[in-house]
Amino acid sequence: MGQLFSNTPNEEHQDLVSSFKQFKDSNVKSKLISQEATSAIELHLTKGDIQGANAVITAALKEISDIPLNIAVTGESGSGKSSLVNTLRGVKHESKDAAPIGVCETTIERASYTHPNLPNVTIWDLPGIGTTNFPPKDYLKRVQFVEYDFFIIVSATRFKQNDIDLAEVIRMMGKNFYFVRTKVDSDLRNEKECKPSTFNENKVLQMIRKNCLDNFKKNGMIEPQIFLVSNNNLSKFDFPKLMDTLIKDVPAQKRHIFTLSLPNITEAAIERKRESLKKYIWLEAFKGGLQATLPALGMISVKDMKKLKASLNHFQLLFGVDDLSLKLLAKDLQVPVEQLKAIIKSPHLLEMENEETLMETFWGYVEKFFSVNGGLVATGLYFQKIFYLQLHFLDTVTEDAKVLLKQLYSRENSNLPCPTAADCNKI
Repeated sequence: MGQLFSNTPNEEHQDLVSSFKQFKDSNVKSKLISQEATSAIELHLTKGDIQGANAVITAALKEISDIPLNIAVTGESGSGKSSLVNTLRGVKHESKDAAPIGVCETTIERASYTHPNLPNVTIWDLPGIGTTNFPPKDYLKRVQFVEYDFFIIVSATRFKQNDIDLAEVIRMMGKNFYFVRTKVDSDLRNEKECKPSTFNENKVLQMIRKNCLDNFKKNGMIEPQIFLVSNNNLSKFDFPKLMDTLIKDVPAQKRHIFTLSLPNITEAAIERKRESLKKYIWLEAFKGGLQATLPALGMISVKDMKKLKASLNHFQLLFGVDDLSLKLLAKDLQVPVEQLKAIIKSPHLLEMENEETLMETFWGYVEKFFSVNGGLVATGLYFQKIFYLQLHFLDTVTEDAKVLLKQLYSRENSNLPCPTAADCNKI
């Protein structure tokens, strides 16, 4: 393995510049950090100013982690607004910290709901504009308009004149809004019961969308994009499309934290989280590698183990593979939680007999990484054994999330629990 780390100091410096250029190229699309930050880091590295590059990366990582994201959700009574707030937070309606839902208007004043895993992400449940008797401009002032990054306007029927007026004022004030038509599953179910012989799901959905657009046109509004969703079935209809649109539109510096906050409703959503976290881990390791002068290839230290355990716990929370999430999923699937743990790998990652076993895992992942990436890119960076193990943990947790997603969809489609772990693995 020694040949992997044989670069001379000059070669190592060039590796750092070359490696960061690759990150910069990938950052054009992902925008993990700002263009100004990437240019500043590259300039410092080109000049050999390691301390300067380190300072810029430290500030960028802090901004990524600490930047606040505030999402406003508004709509009339009974529109499914509070249910959507819970959905965006990945919280069940019965949870003690869930937004209250009911047939009566439960939102009189704005209420904030912090994301359970990301404390700087807040979803705001706003009273419907029709319940306040305020004109749009006064309404926005009352609910502290300037605090929100964007607005989601919710309706379970047609969007009303109040909603359209509110959207126009939001547009004029330079912020984005999104019309979300909820409870389409109820509409489809009702239509099917009334017209069983002629029912066509796609035609009903088209009709719902057309009715909304016709109403916008009648009220003089340029046709906006409308998202048809069901809070009871997030992977169906337009909810994934809504998430894609929001990620594209959200301010670049907040894209990472918003991506991590979203529910794991599809494999694509899970992969998007993985890719964003991989870039963050890479940048964090690159920062550590800037100061490295000798390869740290010794045994895993106590400090390393603490960091690895914290990373694993963080990944499990974000991907819904932590103990509490597994218990809730097991309850939904009506299976023992041990059965779910038997078909995933991340709960057992740190159950090693000794440190040598973990080092074997490290070297195995190093070999895998080089086979995929074509060799050493930045010497200082790849002295960081924690970097490889964090990526290994992230990949393992990601695959676990996909396995559990299949279990959930299998249950929804069959209405039967998987009888054994072996049977579940066949899905």
